[in-house]
Amino acid sequence: MIKLQVIGNLGKDAVLNNVNGKSVINFTVAHTERFKDAQGIQKDKTTWVDCAYWTDRTGIAPYLKKGTSVYVEGTPDVRTYTTADGRNGATLSLRTLSIQLLGGRPNEGGSAQPDSSSSTTMVSSATQDSLDDLPF
Repeated sequence: MIKLQVIGNLGKDAVLNNVNGKSVINFTVAHTERFKDAQGIQKDKTTWVDCAYWTDRTGIAPYLKKGTSVYVEGTPDVRTYTTADGRNGATLSLRTLSIQLLGGRPNEGGSAQPDSSSSTTMVSSATQDSLDDLPF
């Protein structure tokens, strides 16, 4: 099995679809690499990855908004095609196995979107008492 790991930002809001009774979340992730060419001029090269997350766990879909940083892991699929004017092209798509939100970006209200890296863990008082007994 070939596994692909992608870290980048969503290019647009994710779309939740239903295909033959199964849920799929479609989204695109972009990663921009900055480098200097032979003449020393700084260039940007952006790679786009189309992602399809086939899952019943669709609760993450509302958090997959344009600009959100994500880590996506899955199996790659490269598709080649010929355009109407005869040029050859290729697209990189990813059958997503897991996704993690890496950070929020400010929304219109000025607050950050919820994300897994900055979430606050709530501990009940009964659990807190048992944690105090731990030897470390």
